[in-house]
Amino acid sequence: MDLVLRAVFVYLLILVVTRAVGRRELSKLGPADLILLVVIGDMVQQGVTQSDNSITGTTIVIATLAVLTVSGGWLSFRFRRLRPLLEGDPIVLIADGVIQERALRRQRISDSELAAEARQSSIGSLDEVRYAILESSGNISFISKEKAA
Repeated sequence: MDLVLRAVFVYLLILVVTRAVGRRELSKLGPADLILLVVIGDMVQQGVTQSDNSITGTTIVIATLAVLTVSGGWLSFRFRRLRPLLEGDPIVLIADGVIQERALRRQRISDSELAAEARQSSIGSLDEVRYAILESSGNISFISKEKAA
């Protein structure tokens, strides 16, 4: 039972940390970030199992994390009010052609990063954008002024 409680605590801790870090950072992992996540995973495993090298301990931890992940998805699907907490809401970065500076600051996205994302979506200038929305996945969706008209 101790392993289950520690796994639940670590799962909730990681969920809070990943929500605090922000979706843009998580969607664009570089090699150093990926290595850091693997190292953190190893440290979490040792903290959860207290260096328990038994197959039973590993199975309990993996099963607990799997149940928590599936439960979170089910709760998000079943209870609409929990969805913003578990998955996050889309955030409007450009509305009716006006850049929402406050939203950019809160998400730690610079104007140049937003422009670069627009260029990757085949949009030459932010002046062509009617709406830009930071999706829950970390991707930015653009709606050009021509398409919206």
